[in-house]
Amino acid sequence: MSETNERTAAALVLEDGRVFRGEAFGATGETFGEIVFCTAMTGYQETLTDPSYHRQIVVATAPQIGNTGWNDEDDESGRVWVSGYVVRDPARITSNWRATGSLAGALVEQGVVGISGVDTRSLTRHLRERGAMRAGVFSGAALAAPDAMLVRVLESPRMLGADLAGQVTTAEPYVVPAEGERRFRVAALDLGIKSNTPRMLAARGIETHVLPSTTTLDELLAVEADGVFLSNGPGDPATADHAVALTRGVLERRVPLFGICFGNQILGRALGLGTYKLRYGHRGINIPVIDVATGTVAITAQNHGFALEGEPGKDFDTPFGKAAVSHYCPNDGCVEGVRALEVPAFSVQYHPEAAAGPHDAATLFDRFATMMEARGA
Repeated sequence: MSETNERTAAALVLEDGRVFRGEAFGATGETFGEIVFCTAMTGYQETLTDPSYHRQIVVATAPQIGNTGWNDEDDESGRVWVSGYVVRDPARITSNWRATGSLAGALVEQGVVGISGVDTRSLTRHLRERGAMRAGVFSGAALAAPDAMLVRVLESPRMLGADLAGQVTTAEPYVVPAEGERRFRVAALDLGIKSNTPRMLAARGIETHVLPSTTTLDELLAVEADGVFLSNGPGDPATADHAVALTRGVLERRVPLFGICFGNQILGRALGLGTYKLRYGHRGINIPVIDVATGTVAITAQNHGFALEGEPGKDFDTPFGKAAVSHYCPNDGCVEGVRALEVPAFSVQYHPEAAAGPHDAATLFDRFATMMEARGA
């Protein structure tokens, strides 16, 4: 792969045959993934390094991307995880005092194939109407006739049925210490955890033991944790049978449990709910969520292409007693949270650790701490 060049032609090819032309942005070559759009106007570095975007080609709906460059502080993991990046107008210069390089330079360095000069408004409308689908970005020597590129796209794997958590999880357990005096110890199952989650827990006096997705129940219990956290992550939750079985073991022992995003779907499955693939998903930082119990609305950051089945506000029976759908999105009625009523467990579909603007959801970490405190009382 070689460095981007404004004169290097590139093409974005969708699995339905639609082709968008542009210029290479980042590395040149070819890449494949599920194409999705993100409506956030800021936070592209956090998006690109979020493991939940593994094997996805992300379209930035904001027209100008890259103004603040790339820095050494905002990564959500140790690398860029997106398969490809699609933008309209990449910044020509970097303008931010924290920047240590450019966005284009970071994409080149990490071999991420992208495309610029695309009519991202037209592309987003197309994805809203047709749904997320497989796609490929081609540039340089990989650029070919449309039919030949389409064949390559159709040969690539689908997101439905993809088991990806094992590809992004930590290889070995590690510990993030509490800030100040330790109040609690949490075992966090890494299904694609973001760096800011242990930081949010640490700020509340919580020591976090981050564990690989293959961790057994005995290994998890050996941590002697006061609570268990289920992280965000990529792929189809219907494939995550090990995580679901592990969660059921935690629920049987009544250990306080909190899950977000992919973790919400894992808890939902453990409670007996099914999952389904959304048409184009929720990806952005201004998505409203209603708390059924209070009627309050939180403005949230989200990134998910699958959702739990269920009806907002309705109790349902589980192997662990009654549970309820606790949150929903007013835009489409999508389930955004579940809560067990007879065991200490709850989860939300959104990201309380992400706050490009509002901090409406940050108190969920306090709720988790209160739940652990009640158990120890």
